[in-house]
Amino acid sequence: MSNNITFIGGGNMARSLIGGMVANGICTSNITVSEPVEILRSQLAADFGIRVTDNNADAIANADCLLVAVKPQVLKEIISPLAEQLCRARPLIISIAAGITEPLLNAWSGDGQSIVRCMPNTPALVQEGATALYANSQVSSEQKQLAEQILSAVGLTLWVEQESQLDAVTAVSGSGPAYFFAFIEAMQAAGEKLGLSAEQAKQLTIQTALGAARMAAESDDEPSVLRAKVTSKGGTTFAALQSFAANDLNGIVDNALCAAHARSIELGKELS
Repeated sequence: MSNNITFIGGGNMARSLIGGMVANGICTSNITVSEPVEILRSQLAADFGIRVTDNNADAIANADCLLVAVKPQVLKEIISPLAEQLCRARPLIISIAAGITEPLLNAWSGDGQSIVRCMPNTPALVQEGATALYANSQVSSEQKQLAEQILSAVGLTLWVEQESQLDAVTAVSGSGPAYFFAFIEAMQAAGEKLGLSAEQAKQLTIQTALGAARMAAESDDEPSVLRAKVTSKGGTTFAALQSFAANDLNGIVDNALCAAHARSIELGKELS
């Protein structure tokens, strides 16, 4: 990749993406980060050998791609002063700011911009992320490839056709890691009540979750088939699954994701 890529914001997600990009062979001389916090700038420069600055206008001067990795609440005040410069240069703009819609970002950045919104999740920090991307009509096929190459450095990427689908993505994968952490926490606590030490329950639960996820990812079978294969009628697994069914596990999960989806829509309206 010979494109010049600029990050505005040098926090955890930017660091993760930069680490993945560098590991995938992207030249460090093509990467610039604008970050107001001096210690973050110094760490990024020391760890990756990239160019750092605290001047946003200077950072985007030669950018082919601008990746905005800041909190949604400050995005307008950061991007609006750059609108004239962005209108001249017309870089691809990639935003990971949750809730800030494409029309809003386009208006703040001068209109007519090529914009990709994406929703990565926190496992991107360990290169096991799941990221959904949405491109507006100004984004070219080459720019879509560039966006995918950048985000795939930290895990799975997939495109959605409608921007509204990002609210569903938020409910499933954006917030999803916390659901699994909560389930792991509950299993660990139950294991301790059954007589295991805290460390034993933790190790067994985490490895079981890891192994099950890997089997689901690598198998040609649907999860329902994998579940059936390890469930003997009248056995221990059957007893546990019957308890889940009696307590309406499917309904609990459905209600939780619907709540997350609704809140994602509300937050988008609030930020707008």
